[in-house]
Amino acid sequence: MNDVAKTQTSQGHPPGLYMLFFAEMWERFCFYGMRSLLTLYMVSEVFKYSDEQATGVYGSYNAMIYLTPIAGGIIADRLLGYRWAILLGGILMAIGQFTLVVQQEFFFYAGMAFMVVGNGLFKPNISTLVGRLYPEGDSRRDAGFTIFYIGINVGAFLSTLICGYYAKTEDWTVGFGIAGVGMLLGLVTFGVGKKNLEGHGEPPAPEALTGNLTKVLVGALALVPAVYLLLSEDAAVKGLLIAAVVIVLGSLIVTALREEKVIRERMFVLIVLWFFHMMFWMFFEQAGTSLTLFTARNIDLDIGGWEFPAAWGQFFNPLFILLFGAAFTMLWVRLGQRGRDPSIPTKFGLALIQLGLGFYVLVWAAAGVQDTGLVSIIVLIFCYLLHTTGELCISPVGLSAVTKLAPKRMTGMVMGAWFLSIAAAHKVAAMIAGETGAAGGENLGPTETLPIYTDVFWQITLFSVGSGVLIIVLGKLFLKRMLHGVS
Repeated sequence: MNDVAKTQTSQGHPPGLYMLFFAEMWERFCFYGMRSLLTLYMVSEVFKYSDEQATGVYGSYNAMIYLTPIAGGIIADRLLGYRWAILLGGILMAIGQFTLVVQQEFFFYAGMAFMVVGNGLFKPNISTLVGRLYPEGDSRRDAGFTIFYIGINVGAFLSTLICGYYAKTEDWTVGFGIAGVGMLLGLVTFGVGKKNLEGHGEPPAPEALTGNLTKVLVGALALVPAVYLLLSEDAAVKGLLIAAVVIVLGSLIVTALREEKVIRERMFVLIVLWFFHMMFWMFFEQAGTSLTLFTARNIDLDIGGWEFPAAWGQFFNPLFILLFGAAFTMLWVRLGQRGRDPSIPTKFGLALIQLGLGFYVLVWAAAGVQDTGLVSIIVLIFCYLLHTTGELCISPVGLSAVTKLAPKRMTGMVMGAWFLSIAAAHKVAAMIAGETGAAGGENLGPTETLPIYTDVFWQITLFSVGSGVLIIVLGKLFLKRMLHGVS
């Protein structure tokens, strides 16, 4: 790093962090605005999908959203650099979002397909750029990722509040259109903020950029029809995910075996963390499916004669991240200064335990409302509070861990592999959510749906808390030693 960069990063955080904060904030406004509408849109009078069909499509879409970043990371590492990959991905996502405003199945699936392909180029590379802003061993990196994560949730909070309102009024075109405007604002923010990156993220071979950009664009457009077809083919998506997991994790293991001891053991820890990361998100991502439908059917949404929009249930999570994200940032920094910062595996374990307890709150409250089938909205809020504190222990920490544990020459590819864990989680999450809709929940009353949801939520509680305890034990037994000083 040159002297100028050293001077800039020695005072607070690098200026590029704040530009990336706002670019990601608006991109996530787009993504979460769409997510707040998606399941309710499919079960509405527009398409009249069953719960099981809607959760299946939702799971396939989100699985592929997090599957394509594997290729996107490799493309950035080898061809475009992170900055150009992000710009191209953002343009494709904007096209997809505005395509969704047309209320026909062809445009619905086409819009999602553009979103999937564009996200593959955007998502892993903006996270990688955050890590590149900090020199090796910089203790501010975890805090920087938490600040970046707060930006994600500013976008999620605003979009769920604004776009989610249009789910209540069923003005779907307006809701999707507003989300698309968010994507355009993200592109503008990133496009004009190049100087703040201080040269990070440029193409590995600038002289070949035009040719490489053309090839990638042609390939991306050719991929859109394939994704379109896959979105409605549940078995094909499952097979694709299984193949991707085997190939990607296999290649990471082979790569690790060729490295010297420290890098090899750090990569093995990363692979172990990958599985627990997937476990967290396959339960957490009930938010967009079973928890949204549970909110619509089994939460008492009447507040003094005013009906709280069911889609707004999803805004509690980003709201709590905004309230507590800064506190977690300071917590990790202060514990690190005192040499008491929990290890990465311990943070993962705490996340899973809190997530499980969040579901347990719903199960506990449901036992007392069997006569009405309606749980107080206060209980839902407390559930999301526990989910959020768990998320703050795992998501920004995991992103930071990738940039610290992966070999520098392949950070983009490893970041893509990290998002593959979320891809697999989304598909499993849809299968779990499908269990709540398999009995035809869309045709049942509150007292009939309540035991269906709470039975699934109780099983999630047991698996989540048990997994959290397991990773903490594994961390203390041998994983912490294999990190070789990384925390």
